[in-house]
Amino acid sequence: MKAKTQARPTILIVDDTPDNITLLSSLLKEKYQTKVATNGATALQIVGSSEVDLILLDVMMPGLDGYETCRQLKRDPRTSEVPVIFLTAKSQPEDEAMGLRAGAVDYLTKPISPPILFARVATHLQLKDARQALRAENRGLETLVRERTGQLSLMQDATIMAMATMAETRDHETGNHIRRTQNYVAALARRLQNHPRFAAELTDENITLLYKSAPLHDIGKVGIPDSILHKPGKLDASEFEVMKRHAVYGRDTIRQVEEYIGGSNGFLTYAREIAHSHQEKWDGSGYPDQLAGDAIPLSARLMAVADVYDALISRRVYKPPFSHADALAVMRDGRGTHFDPDILDAFLEIEGRFAEIAREFGDGEE
Repeated sequence: MKAKTQARPTILIVDDTPDNITLLSSLLKEKYQTKVATNGATALQIVGSSEVDLILLDVMMPGLDGYETCRQLKRDPRTSEVPVIFLTAKSQPEDEAMGLRAGAVDYLTKPISPPILFARVATHLQLKDARQALRAENRGLETLVRERTGQLSLMQDATIMAMATMAETRDHETGNHIRRTQNYVAALARRLQNHPRFAAELTDENITLLYKSAPLHDIGKVGIPDSILHKPGKLDASEFEVMKRHAVYGRDTIRQVEEYIGGSNGFLTYAREIAHSHQEKWDGSGYPDQLAGDAIPLSARLMAVADVYDALISRRVYKPPFSHADALAVMRDGRGTHFDPDILDAFLEIEGRFAEIAREFGDGEE
């Protein structure tokens, strides 16, 4: 069976002197396919409409000279990767420098030495093939990295939700509480994205991190005794002091992760801030550190609005769920005391979106 022959590279010869074209064509025809053009405009048309692997380009031509022809080839993304070798009688160093600045890969002066021509052509074709192979390999690696990164992201998200759900199922909450609150936080952050106080922090990337870290806000509840978490009624003062420790437990849990991996990142920073400080209040009357105002991390201030609203509209063993309207009234009363005024105002501007999220991820009790 006859082996399939590999297609020979195509070289475009551009010269306004017919004898030069004839000479170069005869020299190259053994190893290469050739196309010819007698001016720059024709050369551009040929390269733009057919496959060309390398161009041998004269400099001195009427109309579009070789330098300008090369510049136009390099400006066009479709032809910019085709190597250009200048063949010219112009032998001054400044001529060669001009040719290389125009984008040529090489510069040969006439009369042409056939061995040198063959060597340069072969070298630049090999380099072109190597560049193409490298780009193809890079594209393959980029695709693989994207796939692996996507897989890791999915595993991370699944782990986060599993940890958060573990904390929620030990409390009175349902799994939908964490879905509601993470969506509340993202909606609030997007509303505040152009606010002068918050624009620098609330980038698209950081909003995604806030959305992913919000489910861990109550991860510290895994350290609270069941007798307190599941008490069928309001906690007394001593029990509430124990419950308040969940903020510290949550912070310490995230810190242990940071220590284990030898550092932090945006996701873990937000998770730690939210777990530790989402029970702080704007006026300093919250816990665990009685932080006030901007001393409370922005992530925790967003979470405070989300968490309180959801607690109000959710059923508890000690209270029925509030209506959306009644919850709004309570939230308004907390402006400037419990909540950052600007964040509370943003909440009131999009309160309808909060109601939609609550319905979408409802607990199915009513």
